[in-house]
Amino acid sequence: MRALLPYLALYRRHIWLLSLGVVLAIVTLLASIGLLTLSGWFLSASAVVGVAGIYSFNYMLPAAGVRGAAITRTAGRYFERLVSHDATFRVLQHLRVFTFSKLLPLSPAGLARFRQGELLNRLVADVDTLDHLYLRVISPLIGAFVVIVVVTFGLSFLDVQLALTLGAILLATLVFLPPVFYYAGKPTGEALTVNRGQYRQQLTAWLQGHAELTIFGATKRYREQLDATEFRWQEAQRRQSELTALSLAIMLLISGLAVVMMLWMAAAGVGDNTKPGALIALFVFCALAAFEALAPVTGAFQHLGQVIASALRVTQITSQQPEVTFVAEEQSSLTQISVTMENVSFTYPDQPQPALSQVSLAVEAGQHIAILGRTGCGKSTLLQLLTRAWDPQQGEIRLNGRRLNELSEETLRAATSVVPQRVHLFSATLRDNLLLAAPQASDEALSAVLERVGLEKLLSDSGLNSWLGEGGRPLSGGELRRLAIARALLHDAPLMLLDEPTEGLDAETERQILDLLAEVTAGKTVLMVTHRLRGLARFDSIIVMDNGEIKEQGQHAALMATHGRYYQFRQRL
Repeated sequence: MRALLPYLALYRRHIWLLSLGVVLAIVTLLASIGLLTLSGWFLSASAVVGVAGIYSFNYMLPAAGVRGAAITRTAGRYFERLVSHDATFRVLQHLRVFTFSKLLPLSPAGLARFRQGELLNRLVADVDTLDHLYLRVISPLIGAFVVIVVVTFGLSFLDVQLALTLGAILLATLVFLPPVFYYAGKPTGEALTVNRGQYRQQLTAWLQGHAELTIFGATKRYREQLDATEFRWQEAQRRQSELTALSLAIMLLISGLAVVMMLWMAAAGVGDNTKPGALIALFVFCALAAFEALAPVTGAFQHLGQVIASALRVTQITSQQPEVTFVAEEQSSLTQISVTMENVSFTYPDQPQPALSQVSLAVEAGQHIAILGRTGCGKSTLLQLLTRAWDPQQGEIRLNGRRLNELSEETLRAATSVVPQRVHLFSATLRDNLLLAAPQASDEALSAVLERVGLEKLLSDSGLNSWLGEGGRPLSGGELRRLAIARALLHDAPLMLLDEPTEGLDAETERQILDLLAEVTAGKTVLMVTHRLRGLARFDSIIVMDNGEIKEQGQHAALMATHGRYYQFRQRL
């Protein structure tokens, strides 16, 4: 239960809307009870009057009461669903923002051990499950308790003993039955949550890696694993359905016994009336309607185990402390940036070999540096350390002479533009994809930067409102690179970090991208990681790395003259 406390605290932000939903639920339940109770008494009283030969009977008032209760029940149910679901969606929105705000500082160190599919499942499916806490637990519990109090109080005006007897049965059912089914359904709820996450993760991996699985003949084995997970998930669903059916059967049995008891006790007299007549029907139908209000409670506590399991899965991530923390200070503006690395060493968690070992580097403001080396030699790691995705275990990194960990996050982000190797295209408008880099940019500025990077043809359809990604216009590899450069230009930072900006491009597109980069990065400090050797002669310095160390450094002509590693790379062309 403690796992739910942080999420219950978030409900306070929407307490008035949630409380209104509970009030409307209570009004709807009381109207439903009043409708059935009054209708039963009215019909019975009418029959008794006719048999007794009484010709004077006020049927207008109870008939109006029945209509009023029916209208109140219908309107109350409509507005209760409207308010409750609106409140739930608002809570879910808040929960997702809260969860994502906790996840973002953990990337990448705190999230490295989680697969992307698992993270997505926890952020979406597990957070979705938390809405059961209000709709299926809190609201039904409060509603059932208030109904018991009101029904007992109302019936006590007719007969205190009968009212207390019915109230005691309802209260005992509310107090004892839900915990029983909570403990009975807790293992099933946990199994449902775990198996659901595993199945979605395995299904995503199967779809993404289907070609590789087919090539290596592992499709059948992986499909059997997927089927086994699906079977366990279905078994958990079957057990939960059985528990739901059992809870309803027990509730039906208790309500039947309560109705028989009310019938037997009311037949002996109601209050001072030894011949209660239609009042017997009033107590009987009131008991039936009251137990309908308790019907969702036992099923709700079965879902509580699933809610707690989902809360624990989300908390497992959000409770982690970030590996990298930033100082709190006012954002400062940096126009020119020099980079200094002194004896920097870094090893990834659970890895035996260091990614960087005693790396020292000095880059003056405005210099363009190319970083070469085979895959896994530490090139991309060096860029990640500059963005503080990780902190080195040894050594220091300085920007303009200031230690990197002394800069606030706002200052560092404003000073750095990154063109990643994998450019993400969001399923959104062209404007939205550009505003990520500069939220305050005008449409004129966005159009101008698109023309500058050669993407003006994207404006020919619906302009900046053109839809990109899924359901819209896809972009080629070259267009994606240009889009990433456009974002970097909009961000307009003095330090640009380029990670394989021409990877996977044909020779002509590569030449165009390099020419574009040379034009747009004039006056900026640039570090470019690459495997490709085209256009490196224009760089101020070239660094060759291997096994996490800098093996060579110098200008193109000087490195070619030494006949070292760079020279050997060039000879392989």
